[in-house]
Amino acid sequence: MTFAKLVPLLVPCTLFAVMLALGAGLPTDSTALWRRHWPLILRVELATCVLVPLLGWLLLLTPPARALSSEVRHAIALMAVCPSAPLILRKAGKQGGDAALAGGLQVGAALLSIITVPLLADLAERLFDVDGWDVLPRQVALQVATIQLVPLLLGLSLRRLFPASTERLLRPLDRLANTLLLVLVLAVLIRTAPLLWQFGMANLAGVLLMALLVLLSLAVGFVLAGDGRERRITASLVTSMRNPGLALLLASRFAPQMPGVKIGILVYVLVTVLVSLPVLRRSRSLAAAR
Repeated sequence: MTFAKLVPLLVPCTLFAVMLALGAGLPTDSTALWRRHWPLILRVELATCVLVPLLGWLLLLTPPARALSSEVRHAIALMAVCPSAPLILRKAGKQGGDAALAGGLQVGAALLSIITVPLLADLAERLFDVDGWDVLPRQVALQVATIQLVPLLLGLSLRRLFPASTERLLRPLDRLANTLLLVLVLAVLIRTAPLLWQFGMANLAGVLLMALLVLLSLAVGFVLAGDGRERRITASLVTSMRNPGLALLLASRFAPQMPGVKIGILVYVLVTVLVSLPVLRRSRSLAAAR
């Protein structure tokens, strides 16, 4: 099997394993926590599925953004409209957030995106004068279900039905998921690193706009979370991290003539990591010092 064929096969296997391990590691009372915090979950869901896309599009309508290349603008627009990153749970646990709350937010955003992404795509056609962006709900539903919802809920169900057996399997499953994730990251970097560097150097203004949108997204989550360090970290992660898998799928279907859009989406992912993680660590340090 060639390297080019290995990466597309590795992506769904890795994400399924990661989400299964994360679901199996959630507390058995996670669903009760989701019901208890439904006002917070609703606020953050509306922010990540509606407010963040609108903020991104407002930035794209400013005069400096209009001077960017079409590929950069498409990449930012697509990432803004695609909520619910598959690895929010993982980041929440590592950054001091509430993994159980992040699970509820992730499930809610994935379900809500089935409605919001097609509606926002229709709005984008009018705002940015593009044709053919007819996103169907079933396209979004298939992507978020296979990559996120099915393995996450399967892991959570196993945890509830077979707690002892799942606890024994949790560490090996987590190691498998970590190994696959590391291999995937290395494979993607080896394959795309030169392209990412060239794209970033050629589109510095676009990279800065991506960083600004990530900062605004973090601020939205921080403000809407209310009190509590864990809640603020979790909500900020949910609103700032987007779903590159869905964005890449939409780019393949609706912008095949612009291969740079996919590179721009990957650059947005890197910018999100480079901007959000230091900000969240700083917030955590300030909270601990009080």
